[in-house]
Amino acid sequence: MTTIRPGLCSVTFRELTPERIVTLAADAGLEVIEWGGDVHVPPGDVVRAALVARATADAGLAVCSYGSYFRAGVGEEFTPILDSAEALGADRIRVWAGSVGSAEATGEDRAGTVERLRSAVSEATARRIGLALEFHSGTLADTAQTTLQLLADVGSPALTTYWQPTIAAPDDVALAEYRALAAHTSAVHVFSWWPATERLPLRARDGLWRRFFAAASAAEPPRDALLEFIPGADPDLLAAEAATLRGYLA
Repeated sequence: MTTIRPGLCSVTFRELTPERIVTLAADAGLEVIEWGGDVHVPPGDVVRAALVARATADAGLAVCSYGSYFRAGVGEEFTPILDSAEALGADRIRVWAGSVGSAEATGEDRAGTVERLRSAVSEATARRIGLALEFHSGTLADTAQTTLQLLADVGSPALTTYWQPTIAAPDDVALAEYRALAAHTSAVHVFSWWPATERLPLRARDGLWRRFFAAASAAEPPRDALLEFIPGADPDLLAAEAATLRGYLA
C-alpha cells in the first residue's frame, strides 16, 4: 500500500527563513516540504530555488511541490514558475483555478480558465512536472463537483487536485467532498479551523482527521499530507502538530 508522506507547507511560517523551516521540519520528523512561491522561493529566482533545494536535501527531506499563486485565466506568466519548480526539483506545482468562484463565473471566465490550464499543463508536462488545483473558495475549484467538472474539461491526467476541509463544513460534508475527489487528489492540506477560520490544534478536529486518513488509506491515497496552518503561526507548536499528523498516518 502507498504510504502517505507527512510534510509542511512553507507558507505556514512566512516570517521564517527557508533554513529555519528546514530545521523545524526535520526536527519534527516530517519528510517533505511544499515551498511557497510568495516569499520563500519567488518565481523566476532559480538561484534561490536551487539553494532551497540543497538545504532541503541536506536535511534529509524532499521537495514535494511548489506552492504557486498562479491563477489560470488572468494573464499571468507561467514560465518563471516552471523555472523555479524545476530548479527546486519539484514534480508538482499547485495552481489556482482563476479568481472567480464557480457561482459567479461567466462562460467566458470558465473558458479562459480551462484554456489556460490546458496550456499550462502542456508547458509543465514538457518538463515532467504535474499541476494540481488548489481546492479553494473564489475559484472554479470551490466544490467537489465544480472541481471534477474542471478536471474533466481540461482532460489531462497531468492535472490533479489538492483537498482541504471547506471552511465551516461539518465533518460529514467535508469527508463527502473528499470521497468525491479522492481518485484525483495528489495532496492534502492538513489543518483544523473551527467554526470558521479560527486556527486550532489538529486534535480539535480529531474525529474529522481520523476518519479522513482511514478513508484516504483505503483506496488511492494522496501522496502527501501537508500541515498548512499552526495556531498563531507558532513554530514552537510544530513538533506537537507533526506528531499528531504522524500518529494519524501510523
